[in-house]
Amino acid sequence: MMTSHSKVTPLDIEEKDLQESLDNLDINLLIKPSTQEQHKFIAAAKSYVKKETKMNIRIDPFELEEIKKHAKAEGLKYQTFIKSIVHKYISGELVNSKHT
Repeated sequence: MMTSHSKVTPLDIEEKDLQESLDNLDINLLIKPSTQEQHKFIAAAKSYVKKETKMNIRIDPFELEEIKKHAKAEGLKYQTFIKSIVHKYISGELVNSKHT
């Protein structure tokens, strides 16, 4: 028996509507795209997917715990939170609220 220890986040109204639509979808009624259309979809998906590189850093344990607290407050995993900070910094969107 496999047990999950992760918390289940309640669905909002939009997510509930989407879940209900998917639950009521009869996939047998869907029309399969032509081979040409499938190739277009595959090409579009490949061009959309971002290539990412892994990065390892060393960080003070206290700082990591603080990052995790901030990430949790934002509803993000800490690695996603760090990635968003880096993106905002390089795009000029990062604003220091303590000094503005």
